[in-house]
Order: sequence, then C-alpha cells, then structure tokens
Amino acid sequence: MINISRFLYLLLILAFSCSPKSTVAPVEIQDDAPSPLLAIGDNAVFGDEFLHMLSKNREFKNSENKISEEEFFENLDLFINYKLKVKEAESLGLDKTVEFEREFEVFKDDLTQPFLIKNSLQEGELMKAYSRMKEVVKASHILLQFPPNASQADTISVLRMALKLKEEAENGADFNELAFEHSDDPSAKDNKGSLGYFTALQMVSSFEDAAYSMQIGQISDPILTNFGYHIIKLEDRQPNPGEVKVSHILVRSQGNDPVTEERILRKVSEIYTELQKPESSWEEICQLYSEDSGTKNTGGSLPWIGLGSVIPEFERTAFSLQEEGEISSPVKTPFGYHIIRLEGKKPLASYEEMESSIKSRILRDSRSTLIQSQVVAIQKSKYGFVENEVLVDSVNGLFTTTSRQEIAEILESKNLLDSVLFSINKNPKTVKGLLDFIAEDKQVVRTNPQNYFKTWFDKYVEIKLQEAEINDLMTNNEEYRLMIQEYRDGILLFSLMNEQVWQKAIEDSLGQVNFYQENISRYQWNERIQALILTMAKEESIPSVRKFLSDKKYQPNLVDRLENTFLINNPLAFTVSEGIFEWQQHPILKNANIALNFQELRLENKTYMVVLGEKVLPGPKKFEETRGKVIQNYQEFLDKQLISTLKEKYAVKINETEKQKIFDLAVAK
Repeated sequence: MINISRFLYLLLILAFSCSPKSTVAPVEIQDDAPSPLLAIGDNAVFGDEFLHMLSKNREFKNSENKISEEEFFENLDLFINYKLKVKEAESLGLDKTVEFEREFEVFKDDLTQPFLIKNSLQEGELMKAYSRMKEVVKASHILLQFPPNASQADTISVLRMALKLKEEAENGADFNELAFEHSDDPSAKDNKGSLGYFTALQMVSSFEDAAYSMQIGQISDPILTNFGYHIIKLEDRQPNPGEVKVSHILVRSQGNDPVTEERILRKVSEIYTELQKPESSWEEICQLYSEDSGTKNTGGSLPWIGLGSVIPEFERTAFSLQEEGEISSPVKTPFGYHIIRLEGKKPLASYEEMESSIKSRILRDSRSTLIQSQVVAIQKSKYGFVENEVLVDSVNGLFTTTSRQEIAEILESKNLLDSVLFSINKNPKTVKGLLDFIAEDKQVVRTNPQNYFKTWFDKYVEIKLQEAEINDLMTNNEEYRLMIQEYRDGILLFSLMNEQVWQKAIEDSLGQVNFYQENISRYQWNERIQALILTMAKEESIPSVRKFLSDKKYQPNLVDRLENTFLINNPLAFTVSEGIFEWQQHPILKNANIALNFQELRLENKTYMVVLGEKVLPGPKKFEETRGKVIQNYQEFLDKQLISTLKEKYAVKINETEKQKIFDLAVAK
C-alpha cells in the first residue's frame, strides 16, 4: 500500500507543477445537458472538480480567502495539465491494471469509512464510552445462570427467582448475603457479589448500561446477558481518578497453614521495617526479597493501572497513596502480601488520545454486533429493502436437509435459481447471486450446520446493503464523489509520471549525459577556493589552536595534524569542514578576506578558524559532480515535453460560461 502522506505530497506537486500555458478553444454549450468546464478529447470535466481543488483550505464565501486573477488562470492551466495526464493514463490502460485496481480499492475503502452510517454510529458509541469513563461506579451483583439446554420453562423459572431476590433485597435483606447464598458467580463465595469499582468497557454492554443508569443504593430489575440474569446494586459512583503507576514487593502466601502464615507475616513486617530506614534502597530490597520473578529485577515496576483493572485489595491501597515515593503498609491479596510504592499519577487521558484504544475495545466486544444490527436496520429502511420471506424460509429448509454439494442442483431442479430473495432500491438479488457469493468465499463467515444458510444470507444482505450505501454516496454526496475522483486520478497520475518522467529520467543514463551536454551553461562553478574551517566548540581551546594555525596555509594533511594535536585528549574541542568551496555563496567564507591564509571569524556567537589555499577559477562542473541536479532538471524537461505532446494529441476546449462562474466565485474583485 502506498504511504498516504507521500502520495498526497506527490499529488500536490504533480497536479500543480509548473508547466507551459495551453492554447484552448471554447466548447460549444448545449442548453439541454449539464455544462462541463472542459472537454479533453472526448472526456468532459465539470467545474465542481476544479473548484474542489481550487478551494482546498479556503472558503470563497469569505472575501479574504479569494485569489487573484493571476492565481486563477495559473491554477486553471495547471488543472488542465493534470487532466491531460489523467486522460493519457486512461488511454494507456493504466486504470485497467491489477495493480491499479488493488491500490484504488485500498484507498477507496479508507476514504469511504468516515462517510458510512456505521462510522457515525461507532462515533456515538465512542463518545458515550468516553463520557462514562469520566466516572467510576461501584456495584455488587447476583448472577443466576440457566441450566444446560434450558427450556423456556427453565428460563422463566430463573427470571422468577431473580425477581424474588430483588424483592427480598428491596425489603431490607442484606444484598451481599443474598449474593453469597444464591449467586452462581464463583467469586461470590469470597467477595459476596462485590465487583468493586469499574468503568466503561470493563463489563458486557447490557450490564454496563444498567449500572450507569442507576442511582446509588438502587437495585436493578433482572438484566439478561450471555451469562444469565443479573441483579445489580449500585453502591457508589465518583469521578474517575485516572491511573496510577506503582511498584511492589510480593511475598507469596498460601493461607492454609497458620504456622507458615505467621512466618510469612513476620517476614513481610521485617521488610517493611527495613524500608523505613533512611539508608534503605527500594530496588535492592525488592531484588532480595520480592517473590514476583517478573518484576523483582526492575524495582517491582508494574504498568499503569486504572480502577477496575486489578484485584480490589491491591487497587484500594494503590489509589490511596498520595505522594510519589510513598510506601504502603503490607496489604493481603489472594497472591500474598504486597508492599506498594507510588511512582506516579495521571488523570484520564483526552478523548483524542484514547479514541483508537476505545474503538479497538468496542469492536472486540458485543457492542460491535449491536452497531452492525443498527446499521443494517437503517440501511434497510433507507434503501427500500424488501425480503421474500417465504422463499428465504424455503431455501433455508433446503440448506438444512440437503448436502452442500447437491444444493445448487436441487435449487436448479426446482427452478429457484432466478427467484428473488430480496431487493434493494428495486434491484433484485437472486438465489443464484447468493450461491455465487458463497462460492467466491471472500468473506470471513463463521458457520455451523444449524445456521449455515442464515449466516451466509445475513452476510450477503450486509454486503449488498453496503454497496447500495456506497452507490448512494457516489450519486448524492458531492464531497465524497469528488474525493474518490481525486484519489483515482491521483493514482493514475502517479503511475504515468513514474513511468514516463521520474523513473525514465533516473534510468536513462545516456539521456542524462546528453541533457547535461546540451545545457552545460546551467552547470558551472563560480570562483572557488581551497579551505579548512574549524568551528570551535570550547572557548579554552581557542588560544592554542590559534597559535598552531597562525602561520599555516592550506595543505591536504593539515586536518590529520590538527586532530592528532588537539582532539586525542579533547575530542569535543572543535569540528572540521574541509574542501573546495564557492566562497562567495558560503555562509562563513563570504565573510572572510580571501587574501589572507589564516583568519579568525566571530559570527553569531561562534568562533571559526579559517585556513585558505589556492583559488580555483570558474568553469563547468563535471557530470559526476552535478548528476543529482541534472536528473532533477531532466525530469522537469521530460514533464514539459510530455505536456506539450499531450496538448497536440488531445484537443482541449473550455466552456467560457462555466469558467466565468468559477472566476466570479473565486477571484477577488
């Protein structure tokens, strides 16, 4: 994939590179047809495309953003040259190559995403998640799971139990004791249903939605998730404290042997006492005693943590520390005893900083499925989706009872291949279309024997609805259409220029030499002089270097003598520049008296020692000395030659009326 920033840079240079003016003829205007701005050969180019490029980063409604008459006509010439090159690329078939189609599809997909319904819904979810992240909530829950292969009666029974427990809690029963006794969450035996603090995207979406909609002390109705029914009690909510970075020393504990536990507790207490001594080193004590093998050699350092991301006991202590370097007393968790040191605190990051990570998390959880369902519902309504439900059910039944190797033959024998499964904007999609879609197997579709047809059918509907949305954008969204056109033409322009200008100039060594010889007057040296320039970095070295150079004239071995004399013991005393320079253009030498062999210059608070040698008279540069500049000039020559050829090849006609409309809009009066 082409780097987008590089591509845009090239597009800007190419679309508006310097080029000769063109002689164009006015185009005849037909009253009964849309009026183009240009006709290039048999291609019509409309004014909105030129205006789109002309108005980038400016609003012509504001008089201060309008351009001069000279700028207008210069840009029009550049635009014509740009479209001539695109026309030539099309005539050469560059828009039909596999490479072009692959590259254009990648660009088109990236450009399309921000315009889709899905993007606006995702943006809404991102903003909602970030808004919720500004707050943390504390809750307990009771989980009631369904038995394996639950029947409808089983589901109702579980719901009734959930409602009964809610009623008991609202009538004064201890919620956490109810969780301890009834919850199917295995952790309830230890935490009595307490989930501690959490924030957005740490729970499944329906659980999160319920928790964030509640008031402190409120008990929810049963909330259905993939885990079962939840009853939630909201215990607290507060502003998100952000994140903390801590280090820890861990002494592991099993907790099942009182004697061993007492010994471990004594050890932890002694470590904590040792840490209180002014001369103690956290890093050394951590390395000696911590039993967290992953962090003991790095001072016990842990990643940044937020509320809800670690076990509650550790979290409470970590967030209670106030000053950097503050050390907690030992805290017990299921892993053992921790001594925690605060390394830093930071508030919740900005939306811009968190946007990509929030999006990634949303697309990985159930919210992505919900968003897609909403997208499909909106598209179906907007694009006239009509489903043949009877046929869909019939074909689904055949898929269920027929092997997939035989399904096409069975459908053909029943004359169903051309039957319409659904239509979008009155455009029919047939059974055969679905079979072809499945056979192409270009989509990632997870199926099982029970839902094979439905999964493929839903994906087929999704893809066709998206195609309808993109077609609608191309027809009705001018900004989108012009952007797609610009990138398409830009890729063609890049391909043509690379083939006929840039790469050709680089590879055509004979052409380079001929161009150099024909334009030798462009590659001339001005008067030059041999010179050695020292930029002094240390003031204390100046006297000794001055004394060493004061009677010297430039010699090729002078640099070695200088380095051996001064830089062995003081390598930062000065830096050296040596060569033959065009002294009149040189930033330092232009200030020198070239009649003197040695001189000291003080420029912009820096001291320079200059040793001069022989003058070199003006004359032509060797090809090897200026090859880079020759190639650059040769590319410019080939570009102008290409434009000249294209103007002879394709007639360019301008619609003066359309040109005047844009002129009146864009040009300052």
